[in-house]
Amino acid sequence: MPGKANDARFMRLAIGKARDGVRRGQTPFGACIVRAGRVVALSHNRVWKNTDITAHAEICAIREACRRLKTVELSGCIIYSTCEPCPMCFSACHWANISKIVYGARIADAKKLGFDELTVSNAAMKRMGGAGIRVQKDFLRNDCLELFAFWKKKGRRRVY
Repeated sequence: MPGKANDARFMRLAIGKARDGVRRGQTPFGACIVRAGRVVALSHNRVWKNTDITAHAEICAIREACRRLKTVELSGCIIYSTCEPCPMCFSACHWANISKIVYGARIADAKKLGFDELTVSNAAMKRMGGAGIRVQKDFLRNDCLELFAFWKKKGRRRVY
């Protein structure tokens, strides 16, 4: 069930989940995994909550999707991420065989907030690794940047 209206709906779910995470002291990242037009997993970043540097929104959503679908094979799934997946998250999407990544803000935007990002774009990861995953960048970018502004206004901002 592809289409801009559905893409916007799913990205807004990821944004909403990230806002919930920010309200709980987490960082401004969210992810939604969809298969055949249905939400399979929805998560926000849980690095500080879990004391787990790998608990990025995309990783948490992939773990949840695998549990729910009882498989590590997520072909046919689309992941909507409020920010361009970092190299770790892109690799996880690749290994899970996710078909498409749709993201809003860019890795460089997260770096400007103070996150210690490896500034390797998804396009570069795809090219260097020969990954077949499709990537759609800058989707609802302004909404995702607004999420970053929301996080910046919160008093307890922690980066990693």
